[in-house]
Parts: sequence; structure tokens; C-alpha cells
Amino acid sequence: MRFSLHKIVIIALFVGGLFCSLQAQQEVQFTQYMFNRLTYNPAYAGSHGAICASLMYRSQWMGLQLDNPTKDISAGSVPTDYLFSVDLPIKVLHGGVGLTVLGEKLGYHNNIGINLDYAFRIYWGRGTLAAAIEANVFNSNFEYSQLVGSDDLTGDFSNPVTGSSSDPLLSSREDASSMLFDLSTGIYYQVPGTYYLGLSIKNLLGSKSEVLNYTNVRTIYLMGGYDYVLPFHPSFKLKPSLLAKTTQFTSWQLDLSCLLEYQNEFWLGAAYRIDDAVSILGGVNWEKLRVGLAYDLTTSKLGTFKSGRSKGTLELYLRYCFKIIIPHEEPSVYRNTRYLL
Repeated sequence: MRFSLHKIVIIALFVGGLFCSLQAQQEVQFTQYMFNRLTYNPAYAGSHGAICASLMYRSQWMGLQLDNPTKDISAGSVPTDYLFSVDLPIKVLHGGVGLTVLGEKLGYHNNIGINLDYAFRIYWGRGTLAAAIEANVFNSNFEYSQLVGSDDLTGDFSNPVTGSSSDPLLSSREDASSMLFDLSTGIYYQVPGTYYLGLSIKNLLGSKSEVLNYTNVRTIYLMGGYDYVLPFHPSFKLKPSLLAKTTQFTSWQLDLSCLLEYQNEFWLGAAYRIDDAVSILGGVNWEKLRVGLAYDLTTSKLGTFKSGRSKGTLELYLRYCFKIIIPHEEPSVYRNTRYLL
């Protein structure tokens, strides 16, 4: 039996959904992953055929109250993520390059990561196939000064903390930071306007920080999407997509989404992250600018309708793409050789 490539993509998406029936929290996540493919797969760099810059902001589990035994020390932060990325094709390199800067505040951790990508791209079949390498620099800072040991608590509300815990980690109460270097790789195939499919592996080296006892765990991402033009109304497109992740095949996460787009100007859709959230997505294209908004309704126990629980997650997305076109200059002086007979 012979399969066309677009049928293979559909089968891969279906198998990915079955394969990732379990879920666990992974690295940084975005609901609008279909617009932010460079973060998950370096082989996406330059695939849009233009210079594209993106900004993303994600405030997760808004309203979640964290336990705080004292009034004068912060209880930490729920996950808050900031992202800036830019990528562009470079003809002389037969591919594209990309840069991603990701900042995250999580509890007492302040993290920042920088990814540099190079993707080599060839024409294959109806589309393009790219393979990429990515260099990762990750810095994590931990606020030990905000931690409170059990032997610190006095029970006196006027002076709740003694500041003299016997825990060796809290004896100095000095913040600690660590920087790690790692590598990632990926492959990405797309037929523009029809479908895409990508596979990537993050943190190949599994670098470890002895200071913070932290390890960059290898993570595999499978992503794909398909554009289906409605036959009874060609102005509308259905755009299903998925993002499947696994960390060393011990924990899993699956995001499923479907957008309805009108004339490449507006879109509205829904998404589901297994055992975590149901999401509503919407956005608009205005000339070269794309603006998207997503709201996640937490479906786990963190989001039950009780005081102090999560009121959901808000995510904002901005993207601006443009091309630099160098006009062809006509010669101002014409020269020719005249032959005299």
C-alpha cells in the first residue's frame, strides 16, 4: 500500500495522541505553541521565509495563593514566563538562523535561557526538510534568603522568624546561581499552507549544576499541524495541531488544539492539555503584525472553584514579520562596441 506524505503526517498525529496518553509537568509550556515553534524545534528557524520577531507573556495559575508562614517573607511566585525570539532565512547558509531568550520566575527560582539556532534546509517533495543544531545557555538563580526552616519559626506573630536555622543550606542565607551549557537538535518538514511535522531533542548533554543540584533533563518534542480548507466555504480553514512531550520516557504531556481561521485575518479556537487545562484561543492578523490571546481554565485540583485556587492562565502573543527586498538597479550607462565597415 502506498501512502502520500500528507497521510503519513495525519497518521503520525494520531499515533502521537495515543502514545502520549499520560501527562506530567514539563519544561516551560505555551498554549499558543503552534505560533511559537522555534522554542520547541530549532529546525523551524527561517522556515517562514521572512524576518520574524515574537514576544510572549504567560501568567500561569493566576490567583493561586501560596502558603506563607510569615508576613515579612515572600511566599514565592507562581510560574511567569517571558519570551523573545527572532529568526530569518539566510540564502548563503542554505537555511536559517534563530535566537530565543526565555525568562521565567518560578517559586524562588529566577531563570533565563538563551538559544542560538542554525537550520540547514533542502527542497524535498512538495515542501522543505530542515535539520538543525542549537546551542543552549541556561542560568538559574535561587533565593535562599527567602527560605524558612522549621526551626526558624518561633510561634510569636510579632517576631515569627529567628533567622538562625540549623539547616546547613540556610546557614548563610545567600542566593546562589549556576550557568549551564547544552545542545539540542531537531528535524522539521513543511509544505507551506498545508501541513508541518517536527521532531526535536532538547538538552542532549544533560548538563548538571553541582551548586543547585539541578540537571537539564533530555526532553523529546513531537509537533505537527494540518491546514484544511472547508470545501463549502474556502474562506475558512480548520487548523488542528498537537504538541507531544516526554522527559526520558518517564513523564508525558500532550497538547491538542484546533483553530478556525477566516481569510488569514482572524482565528478562534480551543485547546486541551491532558489533566491540566482547557483553553480558548483567538487572534487577528493586521498587515505584518499578528496578535494572539489565550486563556487556560485549570482542570486539575489547583483550579477547583475554591478560595485561593487558580483562576486560570493568561497568555499574550505578538509577532511581526517582514522581508527586506533589495531592488534591482538598472544600469545608468550603456556601453557597446561599434564596428565600422
